[in-house]
Amino acid sequence: MAHNPANRSATQERPSQGSPEVSIVVPCYNEVENVRPLVEAVERALPRHHWELIFVDDNSPDGTMEEVRRLAAEDGRVRGLRRVGRRGLSSAVIEGALSSSARVVVVMDGDLQHDESCLEEMVEALLKDEADLSVASRYVSGGSRDGLANSWRQSLSQGGTWLARLLLGVPLTDPMSGFFALPRHRFEAVAPALSGRGFKILLDLTMMMPTSEKLRVHDVPMVFRERQHGESKLGLKVMLSFATMLLQGACRRHPVLMAGSAAATLAGSAWLGRALGRRKSGRHGGAKVRARRSRLLRKGR
Repeated sequence: MAHNPANRSATQERPSQGSPEVSIVVPCYNEVENVRPLVEAVERALPRHHWELIFVDDNSPDGTMEEVRRLAAEDGRVRGLRRVGRRGLSSAVIEGALSSSARVVVVMDGDLQHDESCLEEMVEALLKDEADLSVASRYVSGGSRDGLANSWRQSLSQGGTWLARLLLGVPLTDPMSGFFALPRHRFEAVAPALSGRGFKILLDLTMMMPTSEKLRVHDVPMVFRERQHGESKLGLKVMLSFATMLLQGACRRHPVLMAGSAAATLAGSAWLGRALGRRKSGRHGGAKVRARRSRLLRKGR
């Protein structure tokens, strides 16, 4: 029978109880099969720290929240927030992080694609005040993005990373990473300015941090795994949201340089709209002419 860390007796050796020093926020939707394995993975990765796992569930129909509740009854370090009528990864992360009282907040996906062995180094760099932000990066030596489902997703990730660094100048090797950690007080300082939209909250967080101070970023190489259960949430809507965030962030950081680009984009969109409108009306107009001609021909007969 496999050892189940979530069922360990309270008398077994554990970090001292009390307020956790690390809160791991896990936004999730339809991840019922991944909840227990994730708890076990975190226990293996952080044996020396007092941590808690906060699952923020967007009212999953597959029983994710029920599984979280079962685990919470077995292990006091697990808790869940169920959201009804609200959806989205970024807003889920914000709500979960703001419910924390720990020194360090970690954000981690619930699909087991993030390598939990990165946790120790990420957390230690912050607790020792060696960094302001720890990021599990696929784009440093020792990291890999091979777990992305296909070449299309790999190209999207690489292209988004390149655009984010070019347009925003953020000091990140992997601005699209969903696995990162920062001191709670830093998160709370920028939380009111976060958009809460989209799925790349690390980018939003970094854009909102003061540009007057140099951000100390600690990269930890991460091998991105393949998804074992459930389905990817990446879709056209998510991609458009990310593109919008990039443009808005670029305009905030470089208002003069981006003014021309924004104006050109708006003009191009307006032109395209008019062109499509003319094409549509042209089709309708041609149909009307053909119908009128047909009626006249029938009358002539």
